[in-house]
Amino acid sequence: MTAPRLDPPPLPIRTERLVLRYVTLDDLDALRYYTDPEVCRYLPFPAADEEALAARVQRMSERLAPSEPDDVLSLAVVHDDVLVGDLILRLRTRADEDTAPSVGEIGWAFAPEHAGRGFATEAATALIDLAFSHYPLHRLIAHLDPRNLRSAALCERLGMTREALLRKSWPEPDGTWTDEAFYGLLREEWPRPTAG
Repeated sequence: MTAPRLDPPPLPIRTERLVLRYVTLDDLDALRYYTDPEVCRYLPFPAADEEALAARVQRMSERLAPSEPDDVLSLAVVHDDVLVGDLILRLRTRADEDTAPSVGEIGWAFAPEHAGRGFATEAATALIDLAFSHYPLHRLIAHLDPRNLRSAALCERLGMTREALLRKSWPEPDGTWTDEAFYGLLREEWPRPTAG
């Protein structure tokens, strides 16, 4: 027996200021921030040239209904009809072959001109809500280069706990190695308690 396919997520998702929707091929120009070496500085891949960007957007547009380990959902983050960033939810491990994945991984990238406005926090909060309400996940992780202070701060704002630092575990394109930080969030820790 194998685990049943999971239903596609209910999209679009609307927050106070944002819309989270599938990435489409029409988003190519808006996703051009992936050609910026500074944006990709802490990502697990180098800045894209035009060919690599087109291939990346093609893959992102096909990530619609994750169900198996390593399946990915790619979402565009839109504010006032402008794509300001994107999010991923990657399904990871499952307890056994008969169950759906129980661990997910989240990630994000945002256009530099839209940084500092709270879009990443608002969008990632909506993604976590989706992850725990639509998928049978008991845990979410984020892994990042610990030098990426903005992403580390975002993980902490989301209520994630820094669980591990793996020393020199990620290969860089120049042949050097960098550290990798892991953050985690359990289903029972979400939603975060509100101050009151």
